[in-house]
Amino acid sequence: MFAALSSNETAQKILSTSLRKRLSQMLMLATLVVSQTVFSIEVRDDEGSLVQLDESAERIISLAPSLTELLYAAGAGDKLVGVVEYSDYPEAAKALPIIGRYDMLDMEKILQLQPDLVVAWQTGNPRAAINRLRELGLTVYIAEPKSLESIPSHIRRLATLAGTETLAEKVIEEFDTQLATLSENYRTKTAVKTFYQVWDRPLISAGGNELINDIIELCGGVNIFADIELVAPKVSVESVLIRNPQAIVASGMDIERPEWLDEWLRWEQLSAVSTNSLFFVPPELLQRHTPRALIGAKSMCEQLDQTRAKLVNN
Repeated sequence: MFAALSSNETAQKILSTSLRKRLSQMLMLATLVVSQTVFSIEVRDDEGSLVQLDESAERIISLAPSLTELLYAAGAGDKLVGVVEYSDYPEAAKALPIIGRYDMLDMEKILQLQPDLVVAWQTGNPRAAINRLRELGLTVYIAEPKSLESIPSHIRRLATLAGTETLAEKVIEEFDTQLATLSENYRTKTAVKTFYQVWDRPLISAGGNELINDIIELCGGVNIFADIELVAPKVSVESVLIRNPQAIVASGMDIERPEWLDEWLRWEQLSAVSTNSLFFVPPELLQRHTPRALIGAKSMCEQLDQTRAKLVNN
């Protein structure tokens, strides 16, 4: 009896060992298969991560208004299934489901929309939210447009992920042509000291590492706060008076000229006031890294040209 039990235990041990070896072999094989998976689409995002897709994204969610615009520019507008608040351009974007604000995302709504790609804003969306999206198994592409010259690159990469390269190349070609024309027409003209005012209380301007600084330089201007590396720095009235801009360009919150721009008229010693060089450009045309930035740039370039003419006549 004891011999039989011993024999049975030995057999079970042999079977157990054999099973473990078999399972180990299967696991190694599965790992090998996964490691050899070839993705048809691979794009490096702005954090350096390799974003991989088996096929072109068909259900895309955008987590910033500017990224929504870029996706439309890339020809992927009809693949968008969700956007954040203030995604108001083009007109079709207004009809898309809202998944929260750029800084307060509705995770449940995002999952309900079943995206195969989420395009996130590196410095705008909460890092915890982005990490959570990845934990939930979603593919996330992180973008951080920083300059005028970077816009074509973003359009091209988004088009690669969406499979709309042909449509995007036409937009990129037009953008490059317009940018080159503006640069040729304005960049080397007589410099105009420019103060760009984002808001009045607190008084906010643009530093040297922003899209607006690029546009000022494109127009042959000199940003009086280019030495500040912070984005949207708070400045003082005294610092503006000391740097004495020859032109002041304001944005505000919407398409209407802000009333507070005229508050500068009381400072008659300002060069910009003496030549009546107080200008306005709608913020969405200067503060979003999209092809429309060139529309805002053209407007600003023409305004600074008006200031040049006044300075010569004076």
